[in-house]
Amino acid sequence: MDKNEPGSRRLNYHVVMSLDGYIADPKGGFDWIVRDPSVDFAALYRRFDTVVMGRGTFEVVLQQGKGGAMPGLKVFVFSRTLRASDYPAVTIVNDRAEECVAKIKAKPGKDIWLFGGGVLFRILLDAGLVDVVEVAVMPVLLGGGIPLLSLGRRAPPLRLTSCERLPSGIVLLAYELRQEVSGE
Repeated sequence: MDKNEPGSRRLNYHVVMSLDGYIADPKGGFDWIVRDPSVDFAALYRRFDTVVMGRGTFEVVLQQGKGGAMPGLKVFVFSRTLRASDYPAVTIVNDRAEECVAKIKAKPGKDIWLFGGGVLFRILLDAGLVDVVEVAVMPVLLGGGIPLLSLGRRAPPLRLTSCERLPSGIVLLAYELRQEVSGE
C-alpha cells in the first residue's frame, strides 16, 4: 500500500524512557535524557508529517518557542483546558482524541508521530490506534516518575522489528503492535 493512500498511515509512539520504565522524572523533567550525536533527528522528522501530543508534552514544546509549532509538521494538541485561540500555530482538540486520530489516520500522508505523554498513549492504545512503539531506552535509573504506560487494558502483543545500541549506551527498540483477532 502506498504511504499516501488513505488508511495507510501508521500511528507511531516514539518516546524516550529510563531503564526503569519512566518517560519523565517525578517533577515531569527530562534533563536526564542522554544526548547521542549519532542520532539523526532530521531523518526522524522526515518520517512524519503530523504530530499528536497531550497538554503536558505541549507545555514542554512551548518552552522551545515557535508557539509550539514543529516546522514541517502539522501539530495536534489534545487538551480539555487549552483554548485554540491562544495557540494559533497548532490545532487544539478539546475532546474525543480517538475520533480525531482515527480521522487523521484515514487521510493520505506520512506516518503520524505520537510524541511524549503516557496518558494520550494509553487512550490511543486502548482504542487500537497505535501501530508502532519505538522506545529509546536511556542508560539511567530514575527510581520514580511518569511511567511509560499508565493503568488501563492489557496491551496487544508486540513484535520486535529492530534493536540498535548507540555509542552512548542508549538502546533503540522498535515494536509493531499485533492487534488481536478473535478466535486466535
